[in-house]
Order: sequence, then structure tokens, then C-alpha cells
Amino acid sequence: MDGQTSLTPAARWLGYAGLLPQIICVALAASGHEYAYTALAGGFAYAAAIFSFLGGVWWGQATANGRVGAGAYLIAVMPSLLSVALFLPWSLGWDWPGPALMYLGALILASPIIDRALGFAARDFFNLRVQLSVGLGLLTIALGVIADAIV
Repeated sequence: MDGQTSLTPAARWLGYAGLLPQIICVALAASGHEYAYTALAGGFAYAAAIFSFLGGVWWGQATANGRVGAGAYLIAVMPSLLSVALFLPWSLGWDWPGPALMYLGALILASPIIDRALGFAARDFFNLRVQLSVGLGLLTIALGVIADAIV
């Protein structure tokens, strides 16, 4: 990771704005609003989409690097596969939805470890990734805790 600046102010602000959907889902679920259950499903879908997107970022960084083995690409497809695996219990009517939200939140929270291990990200991008992953990870875990309380 180098000291190069790679982010514009717009990229940074839009990154932070990406936390708004999860903030809204947490607020709706916590308020007992009539859309509380919809907020749980929406919050899972949003977090899973972002987690899958992170895998796409890793794939793109590996491709741009051009000197990586199959392991980097295997890591890059894992977020999508894990998101689908976490959705299966909901589909089968098992524990719904708290555990899946908590696991997904924990995976998002830990995802900068992969960025660090791959070593492709510029310092400012990595710092933003950490901030956004902590935010989305904790919000998704909070949604899981709320889900356990209301379901």
C-alpha cells in the first residue's frame, strides 16, 4: 500500500452515503414500524450486495495487478458465495434472520483484513474501506440483534 491519494472528495462522501440504507433499516426495525420485517430483509440484502461488491473490488485489483495466482481470485468469489450461504437458512425457514445478519456483519467488519493481506489498495482507499466496513459491519450486527428481539 502506497501513500498515493486515489480518492476524490466525491468518492469519499458517496462512500459514507452508502451507510444510509443500513441506518434507515436499523431505525425502521428498532422503531417497531410496520415495515420492521421488510427492513430486516432489506438490510440483509443491502449488506450482502455490498459484501459481494467487495469481492468484485478484490477481483478487479487482482486483475489490474496481473501478477497474482488463483488464490486471490478464490478469495474474491468468497463474499458472494458466503452471502448466498447465509441466505439459505432464511429460504429453508430455519433461524431467521438474526444469526445470518450477525454473521454477515462480522464478515464485513473483518473484510479489511483481506484488503491488507492482498496489499493492492492505496492507503487512503484502505483507510476509507476500514471506516465503511466498521460502520456497515456494526450496523448489520445491530440489525441482527434487533431481529432477535422482534422475531
